Amino acid sequence: MHDLVITNARLVDGSGSPARTAHVALDDGIITAVVDAGSGSSPGPARRTIDADGLLLTPGWVDVHTHYDAQASWDPYLTPSSWHGVTTAVMGNCGVGFAPAAPDRHEWLIELMEGVEDIPGSAMTEGMEWQWESFEEFLDALDARDYAIDIGAQIAHGPVRGYVMGDRGAANEPATADDIAAMSQIVERALRAGALGFSTSRTPLHRSLSGELVPGTTASADELFGIADALARVGHGVFQFAPEHADVPTAEWPWMKELARRTGRTVSVNLNQPNSAPDLWRDVLGLLDEASAEDVPIVAQVAGRVVGLLMCLEGSFNPLDFHPAYAPIRDLPLDQRVAALSRADVRDALRIEPDDGGLFRKVVLDKLDAWWTVADGDIDYEPDASESIAAVAARSGVDPIDLIVDQLCAHGGHGMILTPFFNYAYGDLSFQYEAHQHPSTRMGLADAGAHCRVICDGGTPTFMLTHWTRDRRRGPTLPLELIVHRQTRQTAELYGLGDRGLVAPGRRADLNLIDYDRLTFGPPRMAYDLPGGARRLVQKADGYVATFVAGTQTVADDEFTGDLPGRLIRGPR
Repeated sequence: MHDLVITNARLVDGSGSPARTAHVALDDGIITAVVDAGSGSSPGPARRTIDADGLLLTPGWVDVHTHYDAQASWDPYLTPSSWHGVTTAVMGNCGVGFAPAAPDRHEWLIELMEGVEDIPGSAMTEGMEWQWESFEEFLDALDARDYAIDIGAQIAHGPVRGYVMGDRGAANEPATADDIAAMSQIVERALRAGALGFSTSRTPLHRSLSGELVPGTTASADELFGIADALARVGHGVFQFAPEHADVPTAEWPWMKELARRTGRTVSVNLNQPNSAPDLWRDVLGLLDEASAEDVPIVAQVAGRVVGLLMCLEGSFNPLDFHPAYAPIRDLPLDQRVAALSRADVRDALRIEPDDGGLFRKVVLDKLDAWWTVADGDIDYEPDASESIAAVAARSGVDPIDLIVDQLCAHGGHGMILTPFFNYAYGDLSFQYEAHQHPSTRMGLADAGAHCRVICDGGTPTFMLTHWTRDRRRGPTLPLELIVHRQTRQTAELYGLGDRGLVAPGRRADLNLIDYDRLTFGPPRMAYDLPGGARRLVQKADGYVATFVAGTQTVADDEFTGDLPGRLIRGPR
C-alpha cells in the first residue's frame, strides 16, 4: 500500500526526455515507482490517490540563486519561492551573508546586505536573532528550524573577510598570507559543516548602504586561489561570483580558468547583458565552449527574463522623485499623494521641465522609449517598443508626464512602470533565448528574497513555463522539457544534490502538480509583511495544484497546507 499514487499525469521528469503520461507512487518521502500509463501496469493501491488527468507533473524547482540569508531567520515559508513551485533554494550568493559574524559586526553586515540586495535593514534588525558567531553555528541555527522548502547555504566572502581582517577587510585592503590562510580555514570548516559553496562579488555595483564596496571586490588572485583551495581540500562546493560584466572575458577569465583547473571545483559566474556591452555575452559563451572542451568546470548563471526596475509610488523610487515639483508631496501618505497628483496645479508644475542642469531630462525624459506601463494580468517582460511610454505619448498626443502620473496613480496609487536594467539591449529576450540553450549555462539570478523595493524576479520559475514554453509572442518558444530540466535536474546537479530534480524511483518526492493551461503569476504588488511592517514587492502564482516536499504536500491550489517538511541541506548527496 503506497502512501500516495498520482495517476494519469503528463509527466515531464526533469531529465530532458519528452513528456509522457504516467503514474507515480510515493512512500516515506521517496518516489518508489514511475509507470507509463500506456503500459497497462499500475503502481498498486495507495492510501491516497490523485487523478492528475490534464495536469503537468514535474520535479520541484531547484533555485540556486536566492538571498534568504536573513529571511530564513523568521519566515518558515520562504516566500516568494514557495509560491512558485520551488522546493529547494540555495542562498549565500554574491559575496554577502551573515556568518561568520563577530558580535560587533551585526549592524555592518545588515548594512552590507541592505546596500547590495535592497532588503530593508529595519526588517533584518527586527527579524534576526543572531544565534551564531561562526558559520557552523549559523547552520545549526537554520537546522533547528522547519521550512516549507529545503534550503542550502553558501559561505560568503564579505563576512569572512570582515571577520578575519576587521576594518582592513571591510575597506578592501590587500590580504596578507596569514589573512588568506585564516579565511581558507574558515571556509574549509564551513564546507565540512555543510556549506554548498563559496561566493564573492567583484562588481562595483555591489556596495554597502554607506557606499563601500563589498569586501573582496578587489581581492587578488592569490586571495581567491587561497580561499578556493579549501574547496579542493574538502572535495565539494561551487565557487560562485558576481562579476563586472565587461571584465569577464578579459581580466577575470584567466584566474577563473586557473581556479577551476587547480581545484577541480565548478566556477559559476553571473552572466547578464548590459546595455553598455550588448554582445559581450557571445564572447563569454565562446570561452565557455573552450573551457568545456578542455574539461575545465566553468558555468554561467543566466536570468530567465529582463532584470526590470519597477517604479511605483510605494517603491524605492519613481520618475517623479527627480522633479522638484514633487518634493512638497513626496512624503505624504499614499492616498494623499494620489489626491495631490490629480490636482491641476501639481500636474501643470510637473509638465514643466525643471532648471536642474538637465538631470530630469537625463533620467526621465530621455528614457521614455524604454519605459512601459504595467497592466492588469501577467506583466509583459518582453514588451514591444511600440508600447513604450514615449511611443504611446507620440501616438496619442498625450504629454508623457501625464501618462506617467496616471499610471503611478492607477489602482489607488499601486500602479507600476517597468524599465529594463539588464538583458534587454536588443529590445527583446533573444539573449536569453540563445543563452538558455547553451550547455554551459545554468538557470539562475532570480534573486528571490532580494531587491525587495524595486525588482520582483522571485517569480521567475513560473515565468519560465508561462513565457518560454507557452505564451511568447515576439519570438520562438523553448521546449517544455528543456525548461523543466534547466530548473530541476541541471540546477540540482550543479550543487551536487543528486537525490532530487528527477522524477524517478529512489529520488526525493519533491514534486509540482501544475494546471499548465491556466498557470499565471499576475502583476507585482507591494506588501508590508516583513518584520516591523517593512515593504517588499511580491508576485504570487496561480496554477500550482499541489507541491510536495519530501512527499509531504505543502501547497494545495496555490495555498499553503501548513506542513513544514523542509530542512537545511548539509553538503552534497
